[in-house]
Amino acid sequence: MSERLDTLKKARERMVEERDAHAKVLAAPFDRDKAERARAKFVETQALIDAIDRAIAGDQPGA
Repeated sequence: MSERLDTLKKARERMVEERDAHAKVLAAPFDRDKAERARAKFVETQALIDAIDRAIAGDQPGA
């Protein structure tokens, strides 16, 4: 596996952990201020995960 692909996969793992932390805030008892921030960060983090997935797919042999 190339170093670049390994780096992308590690970055994806970290972003999934971050997204999951925001999901826990969203699942907790409602606090408008926390929920609004968590929702925005969740969406932003998911977009980043999607971008990393595309980068990984583009780095695969035969892509």
